[in-house]
Amino acid sequence: MDKSSAVPTRRTLKKATNRERSVIHTPRRTGWLQEYSLAAFFLAPSIALFAIFLFYPLVQSVYLSLHSTTPRGDVAKYIGLRNFERLFESGGFLNSLWVTVQFMLFTVPTSIMLALILAAICRTHLRGSKVFRFIFSLPIAISVGTGSVIWMMLFHPTLGMPNYLLQLIGLPGIQWLTSPSWGLISISIMTIWMNVGFLFILLLGGMEGVSEEIYESARMDGSGPIRTFVRLTLPLISPTLFFASVTSIIGAFQSFGQINILTKGGPVNSTNVLVFNLYQDAFVNFRFGSGSAQALVLFVLILILTIIQFKFGEKKVHYQ
Repeated sequence: MDKSSAVPTRRTLKKATNRERSVIHTPRRTGWLQEYSLAAFFLAPSIALFAIFLFYPLVQSVYLSLHSTTPRGDVAKYIGLRNFERLFESGGFLNSLWVTVQFMLFTVPTSIMLALILAAICRTHLRGSKVFRFIFSLPIAISVGTGSVIWMMLFHPTLGMPNYLLQLIGLPGIQWLTSPSWGLISISIMTIWMNVGFLFILLLGGMEGVSEEIYESARMDGSGPIRTFVRLTLPLISPTLFFASVTSIIGAFQSFGQINILTKGGPVNSTNVLVFNLYQDAFVNFRFGSGSAQALVLFVLILILTIIQFKFGEKKVHYQ
């Protein structure tokens, strides 16, 4: 037997290597194609819903904001940025923007602090804490419409419980929903009550996720309850607090239902927040161009605030 025929040449080895690569890689490419096709199949319904109910309305809002429209919603003519110029020249829009900022400052810090205190109390596992957990989380099961009707009865000037309690201690009753000084405060109280249920469950879940061994070590080192809460609990639940603050601010800027039911933006536009002003312009006065411009301004404001929170607030978040 010839030795040269038994020893494989370089060309033979190259052909064998290429053949092995084709055998190995072809099924792998086919597998990738099948995985991508399957993923696209399952994502298609979600993408279709997002396209219909999110992306298309956004594009349409941009289009309408650059045009004047008829009362039927038909595009009349292209006017460029004139709708945006009119907004910032309008005292009504600037007032609604200021009212929205006030509403956010009233509701967001108070809701988070109250929910944090309630969660800390229930975290101690005192007797009857399960009952209080159930009571504190009840508002999350109530819709905005139902909650608004409940608080409309509570804020009644003659039949409401708050005025009844004020009269018992010799103080005059308050016109909760009809006084310009108290209108926004009344809406804020109702909104805080609505938000506390969700935030309480969220923050209590974050506290329950902290290991008990950490608290035992702190107690062994002589740390008191308040010091432990400030130095240990708050840093360890900072991701939950950060999430709560971001979602609460977004929710405050998007509030509409309680204002529409309780005050209709009054009295004297004292509760005319940005979303309600947008609703009035677009769906009551049929100025769809102006309403679309306000929607885009609201979108940009929420986006800027969220970016600022992630830029500066997330630096103080301690991820485990």
